[in-house]
Amino acid sequence: MNNPDRKRPALWRLAMWGVLATLLSLPAIFRFPWTASDFVIMGIMLGSVGLGIEFLVRRSGSYAFRLGAVAAVLTSFMTVWANLAVGMIGSEDNPYNLYFMAIPVVVFVTAALVRFEARRTAWIMAGAAAVQLALALGGMDVDLRGARFSSFFAFLWLVAATLFWSAAVGERRRVR
Repeated sequence: MNNPDRKRPALWRLAMWGVLATLLSLPAIFRFPWTASDFVIMGIMLGSVGLGIEFLVRRSGSYAFRLGAVAAVLTSFMTVWANLAVGMIGSEDNPYNLYFMAIPVVVFVTAALVRFEARRTAWIMAGAAAVQLALALGGMDVDLRGARFSSFFAFLWLVAATLFWSAAVGERRRVR
């Protein structure tokens, strides 16, 4: 039997891509002084957010896993965006900010290596939180406000870790 609902995209997908398209159009609507390359870079970043969420949400039926994936993707996006725009510590030209840029890369490479298994991914997210906090503390003497701002991202990584851990506990309960 053919299910007609399977052919229609899920409402959340339409909403997500609509929000991402709207975000990309806002600088043009409000006449920000963006160049074509600014729009291309932001388009790539927002497209990566959408594709990352789509890919990871399909990895599990667990709502905790899905929310953890969304939290991780959005935290990665905000880390890269903040670094490109103003920098976490000091200005965007401060080489110290390259360490922050490495966190999302390392997170997703290592999570892919463990095939996004919930328990291991939770540990990876917790490790990202620890590194984020250590880098923030290391930059306190240069830029106290930036250090506080970047330490908030450690909290966001911990939220993702908690959600992935919750998914792992739920998976373990279903196995028993």
